Amino acid sequence: MIFALLPRRLPAILAIIVIACALPELVLQGADSGLWGSARWRPLSYAHGAFWVGLLHGWAPNFEFQRWTMFITYSFLHAGLGHLVVNMIALVSLGFPIITRIGQPKFSILYIASLFGGAIGFALCTTKLQPMVGASGALFGLLTAQLVWDFMDAKRKKTKTAGLVLSTLWSMVLLILLNIIMYWVASGNLAWETHLGGAIAGAVMAPFLLGKTK
Repeated sequence: MIFALLPRRLPAILAIIVIACALPELVLQGADSGLWGSARWRPLSYAHGAFWVGLLHGWAPNFEFQRWTMFITYSFLHAGLGHLVVNMIALVSLGFPIITRIGQPKFSILYIASLFGGAIGFALCTTKLQPMVGASGALFGLLTAQLVWDFMDAKRKKTKTAGLVLSTLWSMVLLILLNIIMYWVASGNLAWETHLGGAIAGAVMAPFLLGKTK
């Protein structure tokens, strides 16, 4: 009965993102465990695909255009299986209602914009030299976009001020809770700068991606 309530399949764009994020981590998990490859695969993957802010301040890249590709590739690498699982659960949970509302093409635009926003936020705000990986910047963009739409809906329906305040407070609670979960999963290595950048990008993009309401 429960399975009858679940969607028959993932929307194509969600399936593509999940596979693109899961495959690298699963390969690295096998390498870490000695099933194939080498334990050096993980540090090598981070060296070539993670976001290194030092590359924007004079560090020599490992390959041409790495300074640019890292703005995308960082989001497909994760710090471990727990990091991946939490992010993919959040992606699917947030993605379904957003795709239902705006469709897959606009969802793709929102995801990519939030992904870049997360990278830019990290580049501008971090004081760390450690690499940054994970899809959480894009996820925070999805979350804030949904919150902006909820607020717009409440305003359009002329919800009372108290309702708008409660809606805003609930949005803040959700953001705080998600940050706490990410902090725990990442063992304290929380890239809040990425979350902030992604959240701002999602909030900015949200009104432009929402079609005209009746």
